[in-house]
Amino acid sequence: MATTHNYSVFSCFNRKFTVAEPGPPPDVQRAFSDFAAGESFMSADHLLRFLVEHQGEVGCEPSDVQRILSELPELHHETVDSRGLTLRQFFHFLFLHDFNGPLKSQVHHDMNAPLSHYFIFTGHNSYLTGNQLSSDCSDVPIIEALQRGVRVIELDLWPNSTEDDIDVLHGRTLTTPVSLLQCLKSIKEYAFVKSHYPLIITFEDHLTPDLQAKVAEMVTQIFGELLYYPEADSLMEFPTPESLKGRILISTKPPKEYLESKQCDDKDNEKELADKESSSPDLTDELETDDKCAPEYKRLITIRAGKPKGDVQDELKVVGQVRRLSLSEHALEKCSESYGDDIVRFTQTNILRVYPKGTRLDSSNYKPHIGWMYGAQMVAFNMQGYGKSLWFMQGMFRANGGCGYVKKPDFLIEKGPRNEVFDPERTLPVMKTLTVKVYMGSGWCSDFSQTHFDTYSPPDLYVKVCIIGVPADIAKKKTEEISNNWFPVWNEEFDFPLTVPELALLRIDVREHDSHGKDELGGQTCLPVSELKSGFRSVPLYDEKGDPFKSVKLLMRFRFT
Repeated sequence: MATTHNYSVFSCFNRKFTVAEPGPPPDVQRAFSDFAAGESFMSADHLLRFLVEHQGEVGCEPSDVQRILSELPELHHETVDSRGLTLRQFFHFLFLHDFNGPLKSQVHHDMNAPLSHYFIFTGHNSYLTGNQLSSDCSDVPIIEALQRGVRVIELDLWPNSTEDDIDVLHGRTLTTPVSLLQCLKSIKEYAFVKSHYPLIITFEDHLTPDLQAKVAEMVTQIFGELLYYPEADSLMEFPTPESLKGRILISTKPPKEYLESKQCDDKDNEKELADKESSSPDLTDELETDDKCAPEYKRLITIRAGKPKGDVQDELKVVGQVRRLSLSEHALEKCSESYGDDIVRFTQTNILRVYPKGTRLDSSNYKPHIGWMYGAQMVAFNMQGYGKSLWFMQGMFRANGGCGYVKKPDFLIEKGPRNEVFDPERTLPVMKTLTVKVYMGSGWCSDFSQTHFDTYSPPDLYVKVCIIGVPADIAKKKTEEISNNWFPVWNEEFDFPLTVPELALLRIDVREHDSHGKDELGGQTCLPVSELKSGFRSVPLYDEKGDPFKSVKLLMRFRFT
């Protein structure tokens, strides 16, 4: 039965409307009754059994439960009794993300495989503050990316106006430069604030040998012992993330001599970008190899980058030292139509970087699954933007404790008995079904003003629940709209049959219905299905840019069959 309060965890003051605090949903009441064995309190022993049997918290011990109870001195404005939790306190306990979040918070993937066995959180033109043509270049977006857990930072290197130092900017555009020195210093300071696993810097290099030597000096002096580079001239296998913890790697390739590239006509910016990044499947965002590069610069390159010379399919089949290739999103889509198997085989030992096509001048992004489905490790994104595609990227890298490295599924690493590899376009049998139940939400009255959604009434909220993944798994569902309520209760359940759950993401999108315009975002999140914890879960929501709300969350339940 709903009760009325002026203020509580679930309610807030509203000058025009009485706010009803919802009670525990029937499923929560049944769980309490079952695990409390009919008692009015859920004891520590009862709570332990609930966490193990219902929530699937493998390895939970009595000491863990005692710690939880000791950290809950008050729930629902009531001191926790020594006998255990009341139904109301148990209900509020389920809303606590620290104890009932949907994902594991620790690194738990095997981190001792080669780098090529991981999806890596990758940025594109990491120094840009806005669009690709005229925004400022700065170390600020680099810092913000590192704070979010990005593990690959891209810097475009150009001679400064006097050609005696190095600027970072998007070449042949109106973007204002930032000095390489400033970028490197900020990278060193923030490289490991979010993750201790290796940070990779990709250089797009337009420098003379003299300036390459200056880059080598800067990088060596600033990073010192943090810098990793192999003793051998070439690698037959990439090192592991575990062996590279706390280290910084350079990925680039010796470029054409700058003076040669300077002779190129400085044509229309948009055409140059499109020619460079999207018009042909064998183009990358790097330049040709040139043996005249500075040897001290070449020595620092751990991940050698290359450009297909001629037919891309032939390049994908080259064996020998491991390397990195880059393709635009458009080029990858075109290549995958003809020889997707070769792309998957290439990414089993080498690294493929995918980047936005040149016509995305507004710094928008593409759907990252076009790369992940084929094993591409570095799906490079414009992190300064926002939108659904970026939410997918953020969702994928909430996996594995948010460390920026996600182990690829075995089927993208291994070959079959007849040398066959995974084909994302082939419809496979359903492997499991994810059942999602959306109970209720709270926190909007705390994080939004009373008139944010509607001047005269509380919001009309509904929830979109979607699966993003291989083509066969894509699905969209939505709840009913709950009118005029800051604390909506939906109690709706959805089933999602999944053929490739390892690549599936669950997108949750709360919207406020607007009969006179576009429905407004009330919070969103994206969660890797393979990492979802079963049972009742407190699911925090994020704003359009991916920043967490302070209070907005949903109470949900996940179940696999």
